[in-house]
Amino acid sequence: MPDTSSSSSNWLPANVAAFIERHAARYDAMRLDDLDRELNRLVGAHERLVDRDSINLYAGTNITNPRVSALLGSTLGSRPNLGHPGAKYNKGMVHAEQLEIMLSTLLKKLFKARFVEHRVGSGSLANLYTYMATCKPGDAIMAFSDAAAGHPTHREIGAAGLYGLKVHDVPFDVARMDIDADGLRQAAKRIGPKLIIVAGSMCLFPYNLAAVRAVADEVGAFVLYDAAHMGGLIAGGQFQQPLVEGADLMTGSTYKSFGGPPSGMILTNSAELAERLDRIAFPGLTANFDLSRTAAMIVAVMDLLEFGPAYAAACIANAQSLAAAMDRHGIAVFRPSGREPFTASQHVALNAIPYGGGNAASARIEPANILFTSIGLPLPPVTGDANGIRIGTQEITRWGFEPADMERIAELTARVLVKKEDAAHVRPDVMALRHQFQDLHFIRKGAA
Repeated sequence: MPDTSSSSSNWLPANVAAFIERHAARYDAMRLDDLDRELNRLVGAHERLVDRDSINLYAGTNITNPRVSALLGSTLGSRPNLGHPGAKYNKGMVHAEQLEIMLSTLLKKLFKARFVEHRVGSGSLANLYTYMATCKPGDAIMAFSDAAAGHPTHREIGAAGLYGLKVHDVPFDVARMDIDADGLRQAAKRIGPKLIIVAGSMCLFPYNLAAVRAVADEVGAFVLYDAAHMGGLIAGGQFQQPLVEGADLMTGSTYKSFGGPPSGMILTNSAELAERLDRIAFPGLTANFDLSRTAAMIVAVMDLLEFGPAYAAACIANAQSLAAAMDRHGIAVFRPSGREPFTASQHVALNAIPYGGGNAASARIEPANILFTSIGLPLPPVTGDANGIRIGTQEITRWGFEPADMERIAELTARVLVKKEDAAHVRPDVMALRHQFQDLHFIRKGAA
């Protein structure tokens, strides 16, 4: 956290610096008991808002199996954990180290992969590990642009740039929201990338991975599929299968559609790449890591092994129904040219231009307890804001919402975005709908 009382924080926007300074001053003046009470109040208020009272359509989140949360709080996470299973530097790990083997075994089964690296702390770090395993600083890579929903970790401002890679855009057919295969071939022959990255922050439809594989083979590049958002659907067999279709590596976050704790993973069928990744993780960048997260991940993987196909299919059905209902209610749903229906994933994209931009629209509807966020789309720019809105159905699916319920969500959304009704006036109706769905679905209860 920057020190906002000094000039060292002048890189922050003024409103951010003022917000931090205001609360930091308050906390600095509080006694420990008062801080304790405030801590409990903030956590409780957050959980009520996000877990109980809101329709959470943010594409980057999910609700976890309660057993995940319980395991994250176990003392596993407070113990050092250094080395490979069977050869731990710290002792007393005879039981806990087997959890690593269990998780690896289950992830390989879930994704039908030969090798998995699960010690990475996030999807962003997973991407950094793959850059280190496939490239050297100064190498060229190709990745989706912001307009194609590329992720910051693929770009100069994120892990790719921090590692010293030179980033070039993957030519993109914006009309169909897919890779421009001919353009990719021409550009790759000119650029000579070491790595071509497919996918990112929003995937409405599967990508032409076979074409990417063919180009990569021609220029001697690796192919990375970033499944940060698509892990749950891929695990459920309801979306494309990157490792089968030509990707050398697949990275991902383990929350979002995957529905587990915040963490990351890397999967590959290449023994050479797996060895490189293992050395980067240990004794390299990970070394000690949180075994409570490993245990929690096992629960999330078992959920997907049992319910993955049904859960993934339900996410897609809800997204398709929601997009169609929003369109009927006059909301500007983004549809790539020639595509029917609006989406083949858990994602729905909205054209935010009529609403003043994605961030502005998200802020306007937030007081109604409808949560979503902005995204870049291949549309005209919006000054000072994103031109798109990204919606995900993974969380409401786990709460038991079904396609028939999407009409009501669309109606409530339209009251704010289209009819310009005060969001605070809409909030009671949103909460009344949300309170009908308080039981989790597609999760295992656990063995006795």
